[in-house]
Amino acid sequence: MGIEVRNAGASDIEAISVTLAKAFADDPVKLFLVGGKELPIPKVTPFFTAFLKIQLPHGLVFTTAGYEAASIWAPPGQWKIPATQVVRNLATFLKLYGWRLQRNLGVLTALEKRHPTEPHYYLEFIGTAPEHQGRGAGSALIEPMVERADNEGVGMYLESSKESNVPFYARFGFEVTGTITHKHDGPTMWLMWRNAR
Repeated sequence: MGIEVRNAGASDIEAISVTLAKAFADDPVKLFLVGGKELPIPKVTPFFTAFLKIQLPHGLVFTTAGYEAASIWAPPGQWKIPATQVVRNLATFLKLYGWRLQRNLGVLTALEKRHPTEPHYYLEFIGTAPEHQGRGAGSALIEPMVERADNEGVGMYLESSKESNVPFYARFGFEVTGTITHKHDGPTMWLMWRNAR
């Protein structure tokens, strides 16, 4: 029996935020951004809530039936977070990052400089709550978007913050096009692109 995936709506934001906060609890980039300390899930969820509210209008936020996993995609030409949205969510980001916010905006800038210019779907975030990992939820969230990108003849792009996840994305045709290591002893990210087939 397949895993049910559906488009998320505004009423799903809170539950998806918790799922993604759990999924990214050990993420090297997230830990770097908050200074290496573990944070309680409730302190991290506002970050994902902000990004969900930004991307939800595009109709490319997906979740499994019981919120075991979720993904946030941006459509072609809509991957860059507008400065107005950064300002609108400044209080949320300050609460999470404190004095590190300015440095963290530098991380965002570095990623944006390496972002492809060709039309593509951008996988901004994907995550499965730890207790549900390894059961196919991540694949179920990616497969429909791969089919959509192929039908439209556009590429796909993501940044993997764990080298161990590179083979997972490679199964769908993503290839590493480069890496970026963040300043101030930051982590490495693997930049991955998929051509339409």
